[in-house]
Amino acid sequence: MGVKVAVFGATGAVGKEMLTILAERLFPADEVYALATRKSMGVELSYGEKTLKCQDVETFDYSKVDLVLMSAGGEPSKEWAPKIAKAGAIVVDNSSAWRMDPDVPLVVPEVNLDALDGVKKKGIVANPNCSTIQLVVALKPIHDRVGIKRVSCATYQSVSGAGQEGMDELWTQTKGIYVNDQPTPQKFTKQIAFNVIPHIDVFMEDGATKEEWKMTVETKKILDPKIKLFATCARVPVFVGHSIAAHLELEDEMSADEARALLRESPGLMVIDKHEDEGYVTPVECVGEFATFVSRVREDPTVENGLALWVVSDNLRKGAALNAVQIAEGLLNKGLLKNS
Repeated sequence: MGVKVAVFGATGAVGKEMLTILAERLFPADEVYALATRKSMGVELSYGEKTLKCQDVETFDYSKVDLVLMSAGGEPSKEWAPKIAKAGAIVVDNSSAWRMDPDVPLVVPEVNLDALDGVKKKGIVANPNCSTIQLVVALKPIHDRVGIKRVSCATYQSVSGAGQEGMDELWTQTKGIYVNDQPTPQKFTKQIAFNVIPHIDVFMEDGATKEEWKMTVETKKILDPKIKLFATCARVPVFVGHSIAAHLELEDEMSADEARALLRESPGLMVIDKHEDEGYVTPVECVGEFATFVSRVREDPTVENGLALWVVSDNLRKGAALNAVQIAEGLLNKGLLKNS
């Protein structure tokens, strides 16, 4: 008996990517089910060379699957993840609903795969925030080698992080501007075409946005509670691919050359860093790739033991769907799935 998998929220951008990556990575699934709301019943989705018809999340029998990859937002996750776990399947959830629950592992496989052993408590594993994922993949080897005291970062996040509606809004506004149509913000708080918006998610009492708060608390939970992190998160008119300018204050000295050599050897990372035109990676080049890319590695002389990195990743892949599938692979390899 092989593993039986369901993708909950299969018609969304991340859900579709989950189906694609399950097929690309030859995940050993005997059966794969695409699940969505009733209005999407019968919608056809690609899974490798196969076509799946969407089934209703409300009426699906979750006892017949071992694993559910969920990307449907926080409220549906709060409602459905415990029910699905009770039926016997493990849930890998892409929303923020369970990330800070002390009984739910928050996992980036290259960083803290052993945290999966805690899945038995609730039957749920949380997928971190997209920007957190690519950041901690780059920070982990440096922290293991010399320790990181503090991280100050600015993110440049693509509109796909806000779902299909965000991508549609950028496309519509960009076309409209060329024919003198006044942009009308709907998904975003201000015009996104030809603009940068320093505001992702809601504002909190201290002036940070919830996206910035997520990066701080998730990095501490995944990597080390002693690391101090400050973030400014901005939405940029890019369809896919998040970028981060990260400035690190290390516990001990590490040169840029040492950092490049270390990161080149580290899992999930690709270093492209030449001091010349095109000697670095931008979001356009990272689309469709599994790796997290690091460029512009520099020593920062303004702080003791300072290091700067430019980190780029496909937020629909490593920032969401790929990380979820890698978690599924980890569960399988650890024998934590019913039929593994």
